Amino acid sequence: MKILIISTLYPPHVIGGAEKAACELAEALVRRDHAVVVVSLHPESNEVVEDRNGVRVYRLPLDNFYWPFGRDEKPSILRRLAWHIREMWNPVAARRIGKILDAEMPDVVNTHNVCGFSVAAWKEVKRRNVRLVHTLHDYYLMCPRCTLFRSGRVCEKRCLDCKLLTSAKRASSRVPDAVVSVSQHALEEHIRRHYLEEVPSAVIYNIQGGAKLPIRQNANAEPLSRDLVFGFIGRVEQEKGIETLLEATRQVNQLNWKLKIAGRGLDGYIQNLKRTYSDPRIEWLGFTDSSEFYSSVDAVVIPSLWPEPLPYVCVESLHAGRSLICASSGGIPEIARLSNMVEFFPAGNVDSLAEKMNLALSSPQKWRENKVPDASSLCAFREESIVKSYLREYAPQKPTGG
Repeated sequence: MKILIISTLYPPHVIGGAEKAACELAEALVRRDHAVVVVSLHPESNEVVEDRNGVRVYRLPLDNFYWPFGRDEKPSILRRLAWHIREMWNPVAARRIGKILDAEMPDVVNTHNVCGFSVAAWKEVKRRNVRLVHTLHDYYLMCPRCTLFRSGRVCEKRCLDCKLLTSAKRASSRVPDAVVSVSQHALEEHIRRHYLEEVPSAVIYNIQGGAKLPIRQNANAEPLSRDLVFGFIGRVEQEKGIETLLEATRQVNQLNWKLKIAGRGLDGYIQNLKRTYSDPRIEWLGFTDSSEFYSSVDAVVIPSLWPEPLPYVCVESLHAGRSLICASSGGIPEIARLSNMVEFFPAGNVDSLAEKMNLALSSPQKWRENKVPDASSLCAFREESIVKSYLREYAPQKPTGG
């Protein structure tokens, strides 16, 4: 089978879990002798075609006003509005997709994140009568910010500008032949808001085998202090709950702790956080290799305010055997409950998070132990199972009835 995957970003351009998931899936399909082509964006002005681990990768320029991914500074309101208006329906990006479809002639197209291409890409696929499977990684179809989060709060009702800027997306949400969601929560959020109506759906988690996350052996024998090391990894931004975590450290009533923060964000925002929370036990690592991060912490804190569909950090933490303290938001509990050592707190509740951190500090030995869930709990993230599930979605539906 020839499979064409569309993903906004693709390694080495990585800012989140969606592009990691698309890459893992593409390379897993190649290992099973399927031909895989990926179409993604890059910040250059030219088109590039390359081979990456057996996957043919088209890297296209972004046909919009600026490159928005992983920026250290936020553009003006007017520039952002102009960007989102063009993103409503981008015919230039769609034509680029159409040319690649004609050249490659895939059996199926699997779109992951399509931000930057717009849902106009779907029209090009269906014009050629090719089966289209869309994978939900976030709330792009319903929210220009992809998060259902604004002004420090989760959006229970959609804002007027969201409705206007996503009108084409809602109208197009019935176009895919099938939809895959990376969590049950994300799928239910779309359905209850009347998206993807009558589109066959399935929940398939992202591949994560843990091969690149070696468990720290004999961690308690390290010739270091007896501090319990909490860790945060990801984009350092408000919706990730970083301020909740930092404020909670002020209510930790014991001294035997450290906090390592790995990830990037807007420079001004991070500098302000460093000034406000200047406790020397807080270490700012910047961009850090994930295996090094997990090897250096005991308990991972996932304090997200926005309803994350499936945080890659949570899955990685399971495979690394790390204890977890998680906000009960989005799809986080769906995955985190598989952990052998996990505590939950209401998203944004500083007092409750501090209570959970104090609980961990009261029995640090217990929280330092490597606790990888058993194989049966992690099978839903295994390559073999996930590829089999995707191939089932890729296959044309058999006619029913007599």
